[in-house]
Amino acid sequence: MAELKKALSRFDLIMIAIGSTIGSGIFLTPAIIANSLQSPAYILIIWLAGGLLILCGALTFAELGAFMPQAGGVYVFLSEAYGKPAGFLYGWAYFLVVNTGGIAALSVAFSTYLAYFFPLSPIALKLTAVTGIFILTVINVLGVKMGGIFSDLFTVLKLIGIFGIITAGFIWGSSTVTNFSFDTHSGITGGLAVAMVGVLWSYGGWQHATYTAGEAKDAKKDVPAAMIIAALTVTAIYVIINIAYMFLLPVNKIANSPSVAADAVKTVLGPVGGGIIALAIFISTFGTAGIYTLTAPRIYFAMAKDGIFFPQIAKIHPKYSTPHNAIIIQSAWAVILILFWGTFENLISYVVFTDWIFFGLTAASVFIFRKKLPEAKRDYKTLGYPITPLIFTGVAAWFVINTLIEKPGQAIAGLIMLGLGLPVYFYWKNKTRSLEK
Repeated sequence: MAELKKALSRFDLIMIAIGSTIGSGIFLTPAIIANSLQSPAYILIIWLAGGLLILCGALTFAELGAFMPQAGGVYVFLSEAYGKPAGFLYGWAYFLVVNTGGIAALSVAFSTYLAYFFPLSPIALKLTAVTGIFILTVINVLGVKMGGIFSDLFTVLKLIGIFGIITAGFIWGSSTVTNFSFDTHSGITGGLAVAMVGVLWSYGGWQHATYTAGEAKDAKKDVPAAMIIAALTVTAIYVIINIAYMFLLPVNKIANSPSVAADAVKTVLGPVGGGIIALAIFISTFGTAGIYTLTAPRIYFAMAKDGIFFPQIAKIHPKYSTPHNAIIIQSAWAVILILFWGTFENLISYVVFTDWIFFGLTAASVFIFRKKLPEAKRDYKTLGYPITPLIFTGVAAWFVINTLIEKPGQAIAGLIMLGLGLPVYFYWKNKTRSLEK
């Protein structure tokens, strides 16, 4: 029987974790955050706080990844801690909206930035996005190592692009453009929740390293290392690039700029700078879409192996040793979302809300496993336990409750979507039992 090939190195996993985190967020959300907080000092503090938060998450998830190094990652952790329904709902949410919606949005984004060089009509833009998904699907079906090489290449290229923005800010910008002193008249509480949506959206993705644990050469050591290194690296990049933005543009202009990176670099390099940034964002979004195409199908693959999703999804390609059906069905749904939906912007709060329900539950599962299996061997233990997971689960709970209060429409829609998954789960469960009789 064909099995998943263990072909991913530690470097591959680090590139997956970094590449799946740095997508379009750092280029698009600074305007939302600046508009919400207005104070440069508070803006930098919330980016740093977001980084410390995901470091707590990475340290916590690292223990889980070393303890259960199986394909599916978070799905496996939730299933073992809370039962199969919890794991299924996570996979259901990821397939229906979070990951496929992310791929669709990223594909539309890279097509939009490609149109900077080659003008595209609205129909041509969507067709370009669909073509991009087709290319990414083929790459990832042909082998996990090929998908890993793609991840490595595009993550390195996007880091070069980000380094270019930082260089422009620190060499040609000036610290006098923005006043970084604390503004005692500017409060942080009012805009904190809105700003946090942008921050958490931009920092999301580091957990993707756990999804491919079943194909890692040394998952018990490399998965934890990848997530921790990614969390530290991305935090440093985000804080530094925000300083670079503010060396080039004052906060009030950042707040009114939907494309802050391009506008910031244009101030010192002109239209050529805009073209360079458009290319950098194209590379970033295309690369992240490719990583999402690689990682999340392992969740659906694990669900199908457990008998709670289409059995064909559990099949592994006899030649390429990849879960090809899982990759293809994910891409097909993403294409449908592009053709009939077209944008991800209106659902950002809804998606982050849904994601953080499961983030909080996953982090809390560390306490469950420590209690249920106290003597089990753990190749890695969470640094700062129990404080580290408590901080992460506490913030996750605050964010979910706050979203329910501040944005009930998106939150309720997310809960309804999750609720619809329950009858689907029991359908598959009963069907599996019938077949076993």
